[in-house]
Amino acid sequence: MPETHEFQAEIKQLLDIVVHSLYTEKEIFVRELVSNASDALEKLRHTQLTEKDVADADQPLEINITTDEAAKTLTIADHGIGMNAEELVKFLGTIAHSGSKAFLEAIKEGGAKNDNLIGQFGVGFYSAFMVAKSVKVYSRSFRPDETANVWTSDGSGSYTVEEVADEKRGTRIVIELKEDSEDYAKKDTIKTVLERYSAFVSFPINLDGDHINTVSALWLRSKSEITDEEYTEFYKFQAHAWDEPRLKLHFSADAPLAINSILFVPQSNTEKFGMSRAEPAVSLYCRKVLIDPAPKDLLPEWGRFLKGVVDSEDLPLNISRETMQDRALIEKLGKVITSRFLKFLADEAKNRPEDFDKFYEEFGIFIKEGAATDFTHKDALAKLLRFESSRTDAGKTTSLADYVSRMGEEQKDIYFLIGPSRDAIERGPYLEGLKARNLEVLYCFEAVDDYVMRNLREFDGKTLTAADSADLKLGDHESEGEALEKDKLDALIKWLKETLGTKVAEVKSSDRLVDSPAAVLNADQFMSPQMRRMMKAMKPEGGEEAEVPPMQVHLELNPRHAIVKKLSEIKDADNDKAVLMAEQLHDNALLAAGLLEDPSTMVQRLYKLLEQV
Repeated sequence: MPETHEFQAEIKQLLDIVVHSLYTEKEIFVRELVSNASDALEKLRHTQLTEKDVADADQPLEINITTDEAAKTLTIADHGIGMNAEELVKFLGTIAHSGSKAFLEAIKEGGAKNDNLIGQFGVGFYSAFMVAKSVKVYSRSFRPDETANVWTSDGSGSYTVEEVADEKRGTRIVIELKEDSEDYAKKDTIKTVLERYSAFVSFPINLDGDHINTVSALWLRSKSEITDEEYTEFYKFQAHAWDEPRLKLHFSADAPLAINSILFVPQSNTEKFGMSRAEPAVSLYCRKVLIDPAPKDLLPEWGRFLKGVVDSEDLPLNISRETMQDRALIEKLGKVITSRFLKFLADEAKNRPEDFDKFYEEFGIFIKEGAATDFTHKDALAKLLRFESSRTDAGKTTSLADYVSRMGEEQKDIYFLIGPSRDAIERGPYLEGLKARNLEVLYCFEAVDDYVMRNLREFDGKTLTAADSADLKLGDHESEGEALEKDKLDALIKWLKETLGTKVAEVKSSDRLVDSPAAVLNADQFMSPQMRRMMKAMKPEGGEEAEVPPMQVHLELNPRHAIVKKLSEIKDADNDKAVLMAEQLHDNALLAAGLLEDPSTMVQRLYKLLEQV
């Protein structure tokens, strides 16, 4: 005869929480029950080391799952450690050993959404009642002299325990499904859940006779035992990819956390082709059980291109294993992984520079994003940045560290110029003074570079300085040609200020120009020319262009240039023509800087000047 038992009040409360508010996805119950089955098999394997006499010793250590659409049932069975009648009552009916009391106390103290809730309470079994009309747990202990029993409950307040015959060692859970959960009696539904959450469980999982978990937990194996083909197969499985990984990092750590991880860099950057923003794709596991397939807080935002797996035994999980509760631990875990990956990239750059250059060509935009936004890893990311420069051949790049190694003792700044191409930068006026002084200049071609340099600010104690900034100080330099006399130059500067009016914030003599007659410099320290162009380009569909503040520029003159000397002469002899020349000089400088917004006025002025030739 079955013995009837009442659930303790705390268990009733626990069931209510589990069924109605704890888990966000019902399918989690499959993961929980499979994990429990795996634990039972693991316990038996350890027990066999010390116990010679074990019931049904010939039974394989595996998990067998059976679906029955006609009966609307799901069965999950293992040949693990098993339980006798007393253990069924102790583990499934009371709070003393299930961890439920600690869980309920934590819920009471911090609420169901308490971010500090630590949930290793072992109560995942009760998740079955989210989908179950009734649950039967058939179990036989590993001890040979024990009988088999069945634990039965509908989760409403009581359960029964009754002796049964013809049960092998282990536990078999039969779930009669509710009407709204009948999909879990379908093989395809369960297969999808198993592949998502339990693909790397140590023991074989058979679903209706088919072996499901055919891919091993590669990250727990020794690197020396794994072939490139196995890495590629695992990458394709984990990342849902068709290609081979560009780079892979397989590492383990014991301190400060126990970590086993494999990270992959794909062949292509999908964002580069205008596709949607990549989503986090490094899955988080705990002892080979999936916790989160795409944790948003594990890696920095710039690391979203990475694929792979991180497994840590040190993770305190909430009862559902769905969300991390200890944010400080997740942050520490993320820092360890990120630092290790950055060290890996640094080693690649040093030992395999050609491979690193190919990686950087495809994924450098993420490194730049990190250097500008990730304060924690800024220094390591900055060392990975690469730019062409006035000392490199076209298409070849240099690092900031290499730039610093070539600096003279007196040089305090790292100079850079932003432009659409190498040719455009080298044809512009801003490079002249630095090249004349044998100062190297980094070439920045991407729109994000201005943002990166402004946020990075310095490297190795050297200030990152835009070579086209208005406050650039280059010092004295021996220049060719005779300069315009000081009094004439002062008079010309005064006249240009009056003539150009609000078009310029300041006019002054330049020490940076060699071949060009004039240059405009950005006078707005908060908005560079590149940022101005980006803001003007940010036009919502069907909307108006973004409102950009009036541009303020400094006009610098080359006092040795023939055009400047000519303008000094003609301003007193032919004011109308001099005004046309002054305006043309200003617009030419704007054009060279990429700041001329409307060329039509300049074209009409050129025609007038041509008429006077």
